[in-house]
Amino acid sequence: MTLLAVAPASAASTVDYVALGDSYSSGVGAPGQTGSCLRSPNGYPGQWAAANSPRSFTNLACSGATTGDVLSTQVPALSSGADLISITIGGNDAGFAPTVLSCEVSSDAACAAIVAAAEIDINQTLPAKLDATYAAIRSKAPAAEVVVLDYPQLFDTARSSCGIGGMSLAKRKALNAGAVALDSVVKSRARAAGFTFAEVQGTFAGHGICSSAPYLNNLTILPPTNSFHPNQTGYRYGYLPALTGAV
Repeated sequence: MTLLAVAPASAASTVDYVALGDSYSSGVGAPGQTGSCLRSPNGYPGQWAAANSPRSFTNLACSGATTGDVLSTQVPALSSGADLISITIGGNDAGFAPTVLSCEVSSDAACAAIVAAAEIDINQTLPAKLDATYAAIRSKAPAAEVVVLDYPQLFDTARSSCGIGGMSLAKRKALNAGAVALDSVVKSRARAAGFTFAEVQGTFAGHGICSSAPYLNNLTILPPTNSFHPNQTGYRYGYLPALTGAV
């Protein structure tokens, strides 16, 4: 895959690219979502494929996917001849969405306790799940370059107020700390598997929810699934540069 860094357009034409993972890879939060997995061409995998014209592109990522879903559904559908694989996974195993939603309606202290409980699970049970998932991917597509992307810190904390109905500063800081804990485990296990780790917290810095130019959707009513996912700009300027830089 080193040719991609030298001549992306020509090299990518020989690449079979497959996206695996959860809603952050299926493109939830961006326009154009279709099907039960809510896949959108405006997620980072679709944007990378549009910019690089790989020989083939398959998005197997699915909204709500856990490591178990990747193992049972996505890896069996993965081509053994894939050259490039990207994945975000682990957030649903860690109960990321329920944790954020619980913090929306709880006190600062209760939110901190909820996040702390999630961090215990992240550190104690998630590593083995990621190890098994990454091993299965490597076994199915032994020659592929696998890029594991992490999750952004959701909230901007530069201001004390997040507007009417917005989360308190304490809640935002607690949830961001939970995201850091999750990313630390993802990074550790990805590197242990010999995969490329692509960090997005830097590209999302200054663009969290409550910032003047957010890369993420706040709590949304229609559709509710867009809540706390990147918007199209977030996928373009947050995730896409991380994948492009990795390959």
